[in-house]
Amino acid sequence: MAVFIHQHAHWTNFTWNAAMLLPVLGKVRNLQGQLTGKMSSLGFGLKQDAFLETVMLDVLKTSEIEGEFLRSDQVRSSVARHLGMDIGGLILSDRDVDGVVEMTLDAARNYDQPMSDERLFGWHAALFPTGRSGLYKTNAGQWRKDEKGPMQVVSGAVGKEHIHFQAPDAARVALEMQTFMDWFNAERELDSVLKAGIAHLWFITIHPFDDGNGRIARAITDLQLSKAEENPQRFYSMSAQIRKTRSNYYQILEKTQRGTSDITEWLLWFLTCLENALRATDTILKGVLDKARFWEKNATTMLNERQILLINKLFESFEGKLTSSKWAKIAKCSPDTALRDIQDLLNKGILQKETAGGRSTGYGLV
Repeated sequence: MAVFIHQHAHWTNFTWNAAMLLPVLGKVRNLQGQLTGKMSSLGFGLKQDAFLETVMLDVLKTSEIEGEFLRSDQVRSSVARHLGMDIGGLILSDRDVDGVVEMTLDAARNYDQPMSDERLFGWHAALFPTGRSGLYKTNAGQWRKDEKGPMQVVSGAVGKEHIHFQAPDAARVALEMQTFMDWFNAERELDSVLKAGIAHLWFITIHPFDDGNGRIARAITDLQLSKAEENPQRFYSMSAQIRKTRSNYYQILEKTQRGTSDITEWLLWFLTCLENALRATDTILKGVLDKARFWEKNATTMLNERQILLINKLFESFEGKLTSSKWAKIAKCSPDTALRDIQDLLNKGILQKETAGGRSTGYGLV
């Protein structure tokens, strides 16, 4: 008896109720058009800044969905370097950070390139540059082999495990993936946004790798969404929205993977998630525009390199509060120099005190 969707004959002959999807699909298409209009009015520099913020958010959140928390300063530095942007204060980033960034950027910027096993192998190898996933060895850059038994998604204590999903046998993976890639690369009479949702479900159900399937599925989704908009720059993050509804994401996946080929409910969830992601772009754009307005207003204000560096960092979701000791550490200067820099910005009405109390005094932008 079939338990999972892939155990049905012709399981990829997906069906859905178009009438149920049409209202939310219309909203998504309308929001995509509005966002395109907003971004067309911005200059190249502001678009690059907004794209940097989006990619950074994508990289952080797609990793957080899997329980991996990357350092935001490393991610920002890696994205900026890969985009050729000189944002100041760049730091070295770990190889695994660079790997997620490279995959994310390749999906967006090379959306018009066909999907292939070599491309997917490259993405997977980039995610696991040491050939290990945590403490465990992984077959980086190749399909899974199921050497230790079936690929399962399991929760619960030993002896009380709950199997949420069991993937197709490893022997099926190569053929299943070839079928998927042939479908993905073909031009079909199918709405390109719906195709993104189907591709996400299809890939993650095959679960072709030992690890990293979720992150690669979301990269494939982003690639198809970029193709839908014919734009190598996206200014919204599906991964950030999925992260907000992480438990619902796994619940709807499990329900769909235990269901039939009618995937209406999954596509409805996917489109609603995409709609919310598009509506959340105002947060990214507000930060970019606030920063641009600030520098336009202070174009003639005398500031040293340390002050410019720290002001930019405050616009970049600075973690915690800015103190004189943090200033000295980031700007690589003495505590006295940090205090002079801060006092100068207080006098110029750029910074304000947030809390009192000697060394614990925090500062923020006015």
